[in-house]
Amino acid sequence: MDHLEELESQSVFIFREAYRSFKDLVMLWSIGKDSTVLLWLARKAFFGHVPFPLMHIDTCFKIPKMIEYRDRFALEWKLNLIVGKNETALERKETFPDGNLTRIQCCSSLKSEALKHTLSGEWPRWIINHKTGKYDRHENGKPFTGVIVGARSDEEGSRSKERYFSPRDQHNDWDVGDQPPELWNQFKTDFAPGTHVRIHPLLDWTELNIWEYIDRENIPIVDLYFDHGQGRRYRSLGCSPCTTPVESTAKNTKEIIEELRSGKFANIAERSGRQQDKEDGAGLETLRRSGYM
Repeated sequence: MDHLEELESQSVFIFREAYRSFKDLVMLWSIGKDSTVLLWLARKAFFGHVPFPLMHIDTCFKIPKMIEYRDRFALEWKLNLIVGKNETALERKETFPDGNLTRIQCCSSLKSEALKHTLSGEWPRWIINHKTGKYDRHENGKPFTGVIVGARSDEEGSRSKERYFSPRDQHNDWDVGDQPPELWNQFKTDFAPGTHVRIHPLLDWTELNIWEYIDRENIPIVDLYFDHGQGRRYRSLGCSPCTTPVESTAKNTKEIIEELRSGKFANIAERSGRQQDKEDGAGLETLRRSGYM
């Protein structure tokens, strides 16, 4: 068994432990490379079927190709896909692109708040209809308390503080200093009633591992990650007004793998193109403490 097979096996184990331990389970799908590998692993863990819903938080500022990709594979793979958004903020134009919020405030509103209230069922959910190919609006959905996320510990400093099974309070707030120890593959899954738990099957994967696995498994990935002749590609995907591409001529997975192995990005953060991370000293941790992915 090589290293990728070991990582795959561990992730499949985490998926099955989560499904065994938590009744109200949902998986976040951001459309990016990590969460799409996560989706691929979920399908492997349950023999081609994903036995829990997926959730995408749509800020309505995503790059259009991301939404096209999302809808195509939701239908093709017969996924139970839920979309959540902050309707009120969007209608009032309380966003960074509209000039009324900082980037951090916008992320907090369109991502953290939307996620929190969509998980709880307080806000409407749009659920894909496989007969029409459209999304139907639903009110008063059941709350989800177990949330599977594609976070990796090497991607960003705050994510290195996570656990495979990471508790939040009932408001989804994260106490970084109050995380259970996880030693010798022993995981705490029995939490007090009302505890929200984030589950991280990709925690020990690296950016290089992700691309090696995508290449080995031939996983279909949104082509924003590849250069199309302009000498630029996206390394990390987010909202279009706050995400910039990197200089790169990598046109396929093998070229991305070669680029990463060469050390070209060794001293450049993976999320360096995500402008909201640069807006305050704590960066992503500020958002994640209040419920961000």
